[in-house]
Amino acid sequence: MEFSLLNDEPVTAAEADLLGTGRAARELANLLDASRSATPFTLAVDAGWGMGKSSLMRLVETELRQRGDVETVWYNAWTSTGADALEGLIKSVLMRFDRRVLRRAVHRLAEHRTLITAVRATLTVAVAPFGVAGLVDRLWHELSVGPKARNAMRDALYDLATEWAETAQHEPRRLLVVFVDDLDRCSEETVLAVCEAVKVYLDVPGLAFVIGCDRSALGPSGLLRELGPAGSAFMEKIFQTSYRLPAAGGEDLEAYVRHCAEHCGLRELLDDDLVRLIADRSARNPRRIKRLINGFGLECSLNPVWAGFKPEAVIRTLLLQHLYPDFYRILVAGDGTYAHAAHEFLEYRVARRVLSQWAQADPEVWRTTVDSVTGHGLAAPDPEDRDTWEAVRARLEEELPTAFPALARDQNFVPLVEEWMRLPQIDDLVKQLQEGGAAPVTAIRADEEPRTAADGTPAEGRDTYRGIRVLWVDDHPENNTSFARYLEQHGAHVLTAENGQAADRMLGLHAVDLVISDVARGLDRDAGLTDLARWREWGSFDGPVVFFTGRVTPAREQRCRELGAVIAVDGTALFDHIDAATVEIRQRRS
Repeated sequence: MEFSLLNDEPVTAAEADLLGTGRAARELANLLDASRSATPFTLAVDAGWGMGKSSLMRLVETELRQRGDVETVWYNAWTSTGADALEGLIKSVLMRFDRRVLRRAVHRLAEHRTLITAVRATLTVAVAPFGVAGLVDRLWHELSVGPKARNAMRDALYDLATEWAETAQHEPRRLLVVFVDDLDRCSEETVLAVCEAVKVYLDVPGLAFVIGCDRSALGPSGLLRELGPAGSAFMEKIFQTSYRLPAAGGEDLEAYVRHCAEHCGLRELLDDDLVRLIADRSARNPRRIKRLINGFGLECSLNPVWAGFKPEAVIRTLLLQHLYPDFYRILVAGDGTYAHAAHEFLEYRVARRVLSQWAQADPEVWRTTVDSVTGHGLAAPDPEDRDTWEAVRARLEEELPTAFPALARDQNFVPLVEEWMRLPQIDDLVKQLQEGGAAPVTAIRADEEPRTAADGTPAEGRDTYRGIRVLWVDDHPENNTSFARYLEQHGAHVLTAENGQAADRMLGLHAVDLVISDVARGLDRDAGLTDLARWREWGSFDGPVVFFTGRVTPAREQRCRELGAVIAVDGTALFDHIDAATVEIRQRRS
């Protein structure tokens, strides 16, 4: 079997459209064409990540290009930053105008300059063999020299676009459709620069904008949440109308899964049941389907441990990893006495229903409830005292991962994990995942490599943590190798200890600035917290402490607050805390 990766490029041709997007693309193209006399206007193609916005827009572009009097521009906002986005988008539009229209625009601008400057500009345009790109650069230079010229930019662009759009041989007017993709992936500064270009400078006859974005990500509670009411109102004015892209239907989605599997060489491994599983559990998201199938192919090709498991085990494990990464992280981390997070979750779900008095408890269900409660060091509930059950449930949830209550209410997650737990050899699979033997090649690992530059050096420089001495306490130091190396590359000095006694010695020998520690070691679920309580009591260490663990519970968060520490569940949160601690350490030194 020869496996090849699927690319993540949008569909550009009707024959490659497997999700029925072509009909919507044709209708949108007809609508844009018929609305040219209503320009300028802006249409949002609204959908979440991976739902097919770019493919729909590319198909609309293909439809429009077949019409003689329609020009198109494709602009990926994600490739620009800040103020560059304003220049980039305006120049992209100008590049589609005729050379003679651009020449006349440069002449008009030159006429308003001083005599010497005007003559020089006129001679430059007349003599130099400018192509369109050269004329656009010259025009941008004329438009953007000084505040007064910038203030006149909109008028100049309006005149230029009007002349282009209302050329005599085109009735009612020519049309330029500008496709702006990936706006919701940009920084706030870039989003505002693009919107400024669209609404302030390019709100001109003949231009229609089609902007692909997740509008919820651009709303007051999303990327632009820091904007005031005036800023939010400005954003609302950008879009005259929106087309909400519907999710693909079941049969189309299954056909899409089969096509992807066939294209990458995995069709023989995916029977109809697995095809339906991927289609049903992917949230009807085409990009997620591609990632799942790519991940499946990588696992089958590169990870020999999966040879002992059926393809269904790989697919279901990848579904957990991709759809519920926080739970997957808890699962593979393991933690002292809580070695099997899926068992723990399913027991908790039973206990939650019983203790909330939503379900009658037969003897087997009651035993499961008692096991869930006592397994977390709590007293068993009294079967005769129902008034205390709610308090027992609340206390139990203090000891559980913070994500569990929400997951118990997730109607998609519960059957997914129940089906996963019914796999043959599930306990062996969990053990191998935790030991790293069958850890997915594509997994989100707790030991994820920090970002580096092309030459292998840290991207942010070498002095970020210079002079900071870190003590890292963990009975499995190999799990933190890349993070420790990253700290050292940035100037920190990292000491290690595998238990509390070794950490005591290090604190006695070295002036430590920051402690990073695990929480559970072996069967001691609170070893790290116990160490810190001792250090605080004895005065051994009063500096900042970050606990780094795959399992964060309300009880652990509360204990950390009491001890003046913080807790992190992933690398991003870890380095956020380290950065804050570094600032604190340097302030204390100054």
